[in-house]
Amino acid sequence: MNAINTITAGDRYERTIETSKRVRWDIEKDVIRGRRFNAAQKFLPDGLSLANEFTTLSADEKRFVSQIQGRTYANIFGLVERFINAKVLELSHDHWFGDQVALEALVRFSDEELKHQALFRRIDAIIGDTLPGGYRFDIDPNGVARAVLGKSTWAVLGLTLDIELFTQLHYRQSIDPDAELSELFKDVFLYHWREESQHAILDELEWVRVDATLTAEQRDRAVDELIELVVAVDGVLQIQAKADATYFAAAYGRAVGDDEAPIIESLFLKAYRWQYIHSGVKHPQFVKVLSSLITEEQEQRIRAALAKLH
Repeated sequence: MNAINTITAGDRYERTIETSKRVRWDIEKDVIRGRRFNAAQKFLPDGLSLANEFTTLSADEKRFVSQIQGRTYANIFGLVERFINAKVLELSHDHWFGDQVALEALVRFSDEELKHQALFRRIDAIIGDTLPGGYRFDIDPNGVARAVLGKSTWAVLGLTLDIELFTQLHYRQSIDPDAELSELFKDVFLYHWREESQHAILDELEWVRVDATLTAEQRDRAVDELIELVVAVDGVLQIQAKADATYFAAAYGRAVGDDEAPIIESLFLKAYRWQYIHSGVKHPQFVKVLSSLITEEQEQRIRAALAKLH
């Protein structure tokens, strides 16, 4: 038998604990290290910001786009990690009087998610000291969390695995050699990825565990709820793309024409859809896990819904 097939779920929970202990980091000592952002540098790599598609903008303006998106990146992650942490704490209840290794793994997951929220609040504040005033992020994380947690655990875990997996792509994008990319933001990607990689394993384990408790009818409804959650995320992205395009036009210092403004907004939205939806659902591991849980007809429903978000 292939050795990889002998690895049990229990082994995988235990390995995430071992890795969590090994990669543990501190916000100030390891990530920030007394640094500040430099307005002469990009905050997100071109592969995430899609800066090269903003063809009406100058190089300096594209850099400003990446900086705006970097601040929104911090705020979006602060938002999604609010509901992820709540769900992880809820899932831990299933292990209270059972598998204590799984319980420890989830408790560590929750602790790290709280730290990540604090990290992104810190990053938002530092960016706020660097960029011009007027940036807005008016989406309530608690309101979003309550709405998300109103859906089935199966659906929430599907969305969560999507999120945890796309952080791995974001890290790979950030390590591409680029002299204009902020070293501080590179480290944000690096340290976030180190812990999120373990979280993705736990998401998968819990998703499969919860899936095994569902009837076919319950799973079919959960597929619809997963689609509803993705559409809701897209609604958040549409709101922020509009806000960020408006901020760009107001803060950069040149007039943006009536014909150019909607193009800039559409490109912000395209970048956000890539960052927060498509880069995750196209991840090979997400495709593999999802396909193992659902029927071909259910998979087609999900694909059709995603196709509308291009």
